Amino acid sequence: MAIDDAILRRSELLLGAESMECISRKRVIIFGVGGVGSWCAESLVRSGIRQLTIVDSDRVCITNINRQLMATTKTVGQVKVDVLKERLLSINPNAEITALQKIFTRETADEFDISGYDYIIDAIDSLKDKALLILMATRTKAKLFSSMGAALKLDPTRIRIAEFWKVQGDPLARALRKKFKQMDEYPKRKFQCVYSDELLTNKGCNATCGTGQCVCPKAKAGPGDPSLLNHEWCSSKAQINGTVAHITAIFGFMLAGLVIQDAASDKA
Repeated sequence: MAIDDAILRRSELLLGAESMECISRKRVIIFGVGGVGSWCAESLVRSGIRQLTIVDSDRVCITNINRQLMATTKTVGQVKVDVLKERLLSINPNAEITALQKIFTRETADEFDISGYDYIIDAIDSLKDKALLILMATRTKAKLFSSMGAALKLDPTRIRIAEFWKVQGDPLARALRKKFKQMDEYPKRKFQCVYSDELLTNKGCNATCGTGQCVCPKAKAGPGDPSLLNHEWCSSKAQINGTVAHITAIFGFMLAGLVIQDAASDKA
C-alpha cells in the first residue's frame, strides 16, 4: 500500500476512491498562512490535496503562538511558509508544497499565476490587498473562498458560511463592499465566505483608550529566553485585535471544508 493510500484510508472510506482521486488532482493556493490560513493548509493536506501553494511574507512572531499552527517557541523568527511547508511534508511526504515568501499587492499580483489553480483561498488581512485578490480571482475560472475577520470573536457557534453579498454583521465584509463602491469595481461573480457576526472588544492592553482596539507596545524582556522577544514584528501594526485559536482554526477548517466538499463532488 502506497503511503498516500495509507494516510488517506479513513477519508477514502467516507468519500470513496473516485472522489479522493478528484481531490488529489486539484491545485490550491492560499494567500496568508496566519491564524486562519495555516489551519486551512493542514486540513487540506490531511484531506488529500497534494498540490498546494502557500503565500505569506512574514516570519513567526512570538505573539503568533496562541493561534497559528506552525508557531512555537522553537520556530519564532523563522519564515512562516518554510516552517509550514516542513510540517505539511511531514504529514504527506508525497505532497507538492510550494512555499512563497511573498506578499500579494498591486505591485506583485502579476507574479502569481492564479488562473492556473482550481481553488484560491483568501486569508489576507490587508483591506486593499484583499479587495484586489477578490477582484482578480473572480475573473478566473478558479473557485474563490474567502475569510472575513476572525479577530474579536469567542463564540464558535456564531461562525457561518454565506455568499459575500449576504454576509451580515462582519466589519471586514462591510469595509470591502465600501471599498468596491469607492473603486467602482466589483467582483465578477459570487463567492462563499466564512464569517462570524460576533464582535467583541479588547479587554486588555491599551483597550481602556475607549476605542476597543489595541495598540500594543514592544514586548519587554522577562522570564525565559529573552531573545524570543526580539521577534515581535506584528506589534508594529497600527491596530492589533485579540484573537484566539479555536476561532481562527474553525475559520480555516471551514475554508478547507468548502474546498474538499466541492472537489469531492467534481467527477469531471
